[in-house]
Amino acid sequence: MSKKASAAPAVLITMPHSHYSEKARWALDWLNLPYREEPHVPLLHRLATGRHGGRSVPLLRHGATRLTDSADIVRHADAICGGDLLYPREEALRREVERLQARFDDELGPHTRRWAYAQLLPQQRLLRRVMSRGVPRLEAWLLPLLLPAVVRLIRSAFRITPESTQRSLARVRELFEEVGAMLRDGRRYLVGGRFTAADLSFAALAAPVLFPDGCRAAYPTLDEVPAAMRAEVQRLRETEAGQFALRMFAQQR
Repeated sequence: MSKKASAAPAVLITMPHSHYSEKARWALDWLNLPYREEPHVPLLHRLATGRHGGRSVPLLRHGATRLTDSADIVRHADAICGGDLLYPREEALRREVERLQARFDDELGPHTRRWAYAQLLPQQRLLRRVMSRGVPRLEAWLLPLLLPAVVRLIRSAFRITPESTQRSLARVRELFEEVGAMLRDGRRYLVGGRFTAADLSFAALAAPVLFPDGCRAAYPTLDEVPAAMRAEVQRLRETEAGQFALRMFAQQR
């Protein structure tokens, strides 16, 4: 990228409650890459992303560059800021960071999202509040009218059923156990002895099942969610992987 493009202000298009948006936002914040955030409510976000060749969030506009995937946004930000920050230069370590990031993107993120949505979709008053935080005033006004369609779309797009929700929770527990096993050798970070995109990705994408302090995604408070959800969040927080993710938010966010 040219110096002129790299110096241009970045714009991050998000939805307030998106954990993939939190992943991209965290990377930009941690790397001190200036940007302006544009949050939108579900459905209406496509008016913003569609103008730049995307459908979902996060989407980063940085000069002539358009990036529509959270991993690409993190890589781009790391490269723009000089590299060797969230991705080690050493080839073997970088490959491991990339492998773990892809695993968390492809498995952890979808399963935490499905389980959390299943708990919260019936709580439409909470949904209205979290989905409208920081969005343009007109979108916030329209959200109550759109919400029935938004809920139907989410249930369909993410195939949310009682059976799929239980499968997702089981997969989240398995992934937490795998990360916990990695940490049992005493390491403080997943790869290379320092904070990388692997740690950031795990913590950000685990956020919907942990409700961590310091997370900038819009979530209700833990006291506001259904009792069954609150009890499961508390259980996951007490695992080694849960404690690790909470520590990443406390120390690196």
